[in-house]
Amino acid sequence: MLKKLENRLARANRVRARITGTASKPRLSVFRSNTHISVQAIDDENGVTLCSAHDMTAKSGTKTERATTVGSAIAEAMIAKGIKTCVFDRGGYLYHGRVKALAEAARAGGLAF
Repeated sequence: MLKKLENRLARANRVRARITGTASKPRLSVFRSNTHISVQAIDDENGVTLCSAHDMTAKSGTKTERATTVGSAIAEAMIAKGIKTCVFDRGGYLYHGRVKALAEAARAGGLAF
């Protein structure tokens, strides 16, 4: 199990070496656990999290449905702060399943990446 975690972190570091977030175009970083999913909009220049969303309070629906609601929530929060574009950071996870559902819901909510 440790090797699996090390491989994911290595993939995440490769992804993060190529992308950085700014105040006008933050990095949208995804964290996926076995039961929950969370996302943060991060300004890497100042080291600040601009906004975040998670599914900890949602008890109903499948994990993919909850990821879709998280994507909509982060899009709504970012647009309320006047941010319409971002860089997507999948965090070493495959762009598949819950990560893909979150990204598509954020795009449908009005974010461009």
